[in-house]
Amino acid sequence: MLQIHRLNPGDAAAASRWDAFVYACPQATFFHRAAWLQVMVEVFGHATHYLYAERDGAIVGVLPLAQVKSMLFGHSLVSLPFAVYAGVAAADEEAAQALEAEAERIAQQLGAEHLEFRQLARQHEGWPRQELYVTFRKEILPDEEANMLAIPRKQRAMVRKGIKNNLVATFDDSVDRFFELYADNVHRHGTPALSKRYFQTLRRLFGDDCSVLTVTAPEVDGKPGRLLSSVVSFYFRDEILPYYAGDDEAARDLAANDFKYWELMRHACARGLKVFDYGRSKQGTGPYAFKRNWGFEPTPLNYEYRLYKRDSVPQNNPSNAKYKLMIETWRKLPQPVVNWLGPFIVKSLG
Repeated sequence: MLQIHRLNPGDAAAASRWDAFVYACPQATFFHRAAWLQVMVEVFGHATHYLYAERDGAIVGVLPLAQVKSMLFGHSLVSLPFAVYAGVAAADEEAAQALEAEAERIAQQLGAEHLEFRQLARQHEGWPRQELYVTFRKEILPDEEANMLAIPRKQRAMVRKGIKNNLVATFDDSVDRFFELYADNVHRHGTPALSKRYFQTLRRLFGDDCSVLTVTAPEVDGKPGRLLSSVVSFYFRDEILPYYAGDDEAARDLAANDFKYWELMRHACARGLKVFDYGRSKQGTGPYAFKRNWGFEPTPLNYEYRLYKRDSVPQNNPSNAKYKLMIETWRKLPQPVVNWLGPFIVKSLG
């Protein structure tokens, strides 16, 4: 008999069984890992509903869910906030259907306006979906030079420019240098920043599966080079996923952004990883064009919804015209103010 259970915070034994299934399940991603439950609770204070299906004492499916409730952005049950991929990961259709049915029951019991599954593959033809996002994934070749030559010529020239500028890439133990660049970067774009505590929590919970690579200009007269670019990356099975990034305004002229991703790809190649996952981008944006210029082809993401108290799929993103004034105002606020206020806003965006 198939049974649906919940993973509760602090249940280390159940979390270990959950992760064992996630690593073995082809549909699962880094964002299905059990530690994200702790992130949702500790950092954001979201109520979690981590469901797993069990048959004959073995886990056969998981569905991580978190409730996001905001006066400004609405009330939802999502798999999973702050993740680009999640949804159901199951060994068979019976387990998948049982998990989805329980998610729908919970969403309606909570009074949520909608239920959202963020998935790589389309699962339900009849469900409304968000068609704004794509992902970029590409094979990492086993030879470093082959990876360099696989980058289209113009973008490869930018990588070589960064190398010629004697830029320096270092893996950091802390998130301090990354956060300095990231917070300034998102402020310039007019969007609220996640808290420094969030990134510290990711490093603490995921350990070696969460790295921070920072690029600086070369030393001058014995003084440290200027901070230019930094990226937080996740590792899952044989994949690397650069996920959060920040750049100084001087980074473009020095090709620091291109150099940063080349150094990350070079590192992944040396480590024997097989897939470079450039992550999610909105169609028609600068990041979308940048990733295509690296020779990555976009794959549409299938974000599917069950709508209960709304008529259309939510558009809580900077491309929505109704947020234009808010974005312009945010850019004008002092950095210390947005660093303090940002986490209270962004936790409801997910």
